[in-house]
Amino acid sequence: MEGSLGAPTRHTIPWQDEAWYDEPALEAELKRVYDICHGCRRCFNLCDSFPKLFDMIDESESEEVDDLTPVQLAEVVNACTLCDMCFMTKCPYVPPHEFDLDFPHLMLRHRAVENRKGKTPLVDRELAKMTRNGKLGTVVSGLANWATKEGNGLTRPAMEAVVGIDKRAHVPPFRDAPFANAAAAVVPPPNPDGPAFGRKVVLYAGCHDNFNDATPGEAAMKVLAHNGVQVRVEYPECCGMPKFENGDLAGVASAAQQISGYFAPMIEDGWDIVPLTTSCALMLKFEWPLIEPDNKYVELLSKHAFDVSEYVVALSKDTGLAPIEPMQKTIGVHFACHARAQNMGPKAMEMLRLIPEATPQLAERCSGHGGKWGIFKQNFDTAIKVGKPSARTLMKTDPDMVVSECPLAGPHLRQVIEANGKQPPARIGHPIEVIAAAYGL
Repeated sequence: MEGSLGAPTRHTIPWQDEAWYDEPALEAELKRVYDICHGCRRCFNLCDSFPKLFDMIDESESEEVDDLTPVQLAEVVNACTLCDMCFMTKCPYVPPHEFDLDFPHLMLRHRAVENRKGKTPLVDRELAKMTRNGKLGTVVSGLANWATKEGNGLTRPAMEAVVGIDKRAHVPPFRDAPFANAAAAVVPPPNPDGPAFGRKVVLYAGCHDNFNDATPGEAAMKVLAHNGVQVRVEYPECCGMPKFENGDLAGVASAAQQISGYFAPMIEDGWDIVPLTTSCALMLKFEWPLIEPDNKYVELLSKHAFDVSEYVVALSKDTGLAPIEPMQKTIGVHFACHARAQNMGPKAMEMLRLIPEATPQLAERCSGHGGKWGIFKQNFDTAIKVGKPSARTLMKTDPDMVVSECPLAGPHLRQVIEANGKQPPARIGHPIEVIAAAYGL
């Protein structure tokens, strides 16, 4: 039977169970799931995993999954960006359906097995050490940013040859100092006349805001403070999403334990936790509880963590917002995959509709970047191809501005737009930046 009457759900991830790493059982499960996908094919246009799978099956001798070799099975895994869109938007067979199909978490299982065997590439492992990399990058930001800038004909070809990062791919520049370190001196005091006066929010900076581009964080703290919210900025550690992509679940569990324990006293003291990046919010709210289901602090944090757009919308309903000036602008809104995977609806659209006379327009397809996946030479052209439908939708009406809740998707979509012959906007920032601009902050 196709479809299910029950609400989609996800199982906890049994990463500490030896049976989960059994390779014959994994291969059998890959073939079972691939066979279901082969018979359905609704996901053919989401990413490169499914076209690869269907082409390999169609070109096999019997045109069946049983013909695929372990190498071919792994090719599908390697093309997956863990965007979750197949699970969230297309698949009719997710739990509690009897087929019990969770494609992204099956890809994760394969990567966890490879990671345990020491087969995760060195570059992937080193790039996933985000806190270390960020601290080093901010110390030598001038040199690092010169070396990684697109168009640097001296360093970027060498970087491509040595570590495999495509010379055309955007690499986020580093700040001169971590955002969390500098924020205490610049966080505005709460507006005593703001409708949300008395609320308290910890902005969890996340690696990108903390070490690369704090523009969304600066906008968020100004908007919240203007509405009366007391704000502080914290960065205890990376949420572990890059390690999650590698299948390093022990590393993710360690981050979950450390960060949830760090935030627990603040939550008990009445602070809400608002991650500045959709990927961080997804980890705190959904993935950590599946990896650390018995950790009371992880459970507590998951109930008190809110995406930025989600939190502003909630404030508008709970306390109301300070009056926002009209803004006669059309706004292309990229619905980032990890915002969508939070199963909260398009909160960025809802938030931008709070601006009088603004006209936000939604693009729901993946940008194609996929965390660090899209920067590698073997993936970059595919990342541009996957992002083309989203870029086309965003630019269809020639909007006054374009935004995305994903800080990696924004610069990548600029490259997709340019690669397809159109002039990209100067910046594709976070929707909270538009709210801050409407307030004149």
